[in-house]
Amino acid sequence: MKKLLILSATLFLANNAFAGTEHYLLRDEHHVHHLKITTLGDDIVISTDVDFEPNDNEAGAKPCSAEISGEGKKTGDNQLTLKKHAHSGASYCELSISLDNDSAKIEQSKDCDNFAAGICHFSSHDKALTKIK
Repeated sequence: MKKLLILSATLFLANNAFAGTEHYLLRDEHHVHHLKITTLGDDIVISTDVDFEPNDNEAGAKPCSAEISGEGKKTGDNQLTLKKHAHSGASYCELSISLDNDSAKIEQSKDCDNFAAGICHFSSHDKALTKIK
């Protein structure tokens, strides 16, 4: 019984040693980008959401919010990809995420417009989302 308890505790601690969540945030005037990356062993779950109020140069635009999440894949050193199928068609939204020590940049494919309409977009346009510690 004692061996089983020790084995269970060891497995629990081993799994938690490879688990972690990182949050990144970008505020660009009235636009807010949030990125969450959760790793558990080799599994990666990526979630990003945006909340946009029109900036001064976007007069007449309407506020919007959008979110996308799913299983991510490591595509290189400090590179992740999230590919999500659009519910309304045969298109895919693909997010390419570049990570630095304390920041992340996101680029989106054209088909991500099916997930984020109006002034909303997931791309950070070469601006860095700062890692929240």
